[in-house]
Amino acid sequence: MSPAIERRLLQASVAVAGIVPVGGGLWGVLGGMNTVGVTAASHGRYLSGLLLGIGLVFWCSVPAIERRGAVVRTLAVVVFVGGLARLAGVLETGAPGAVAFPLVMELGVTPALALWRERVQRGLGPPLTPS
Repeated sequence: MSPAIERRLLQASVAVAGIVPVGGGLWGVLGGMNTVGVTAASHGRYLSGLLLGIGLVFWCSVPAIERRGAVVRTLAVVVFVGGLARLAGVLETGAPGAVAFPLVMELGVTPALALWRERVQRGLGPPLTPS
């Protein structure tokens, strides 16, 4: 596969995967967690805002993804660490239930996209600006 085609596939994959944090973040920001106490709801909205921001920054990296290495790597680490925290909760409660999909995104899809971005950059040659 040519580097240009692989770059386009990566861009499309990051754009589609970004629907998860943006959608989840908006859901929480707009009150999707109002069924819990005031303090927990406030905390949930704050975390949803962070999730929304992460997704938006991922989307902003799409047009020049081959030059956004530092951004994508940093966000991937943040998402992965959050996934590890979520996994710790699952191991504690023993019930993944509704968090199985987020765990797959956090511990699987996001790191895979970040590694793919590295491969695309190598295939296209050195970045024009530092990543």
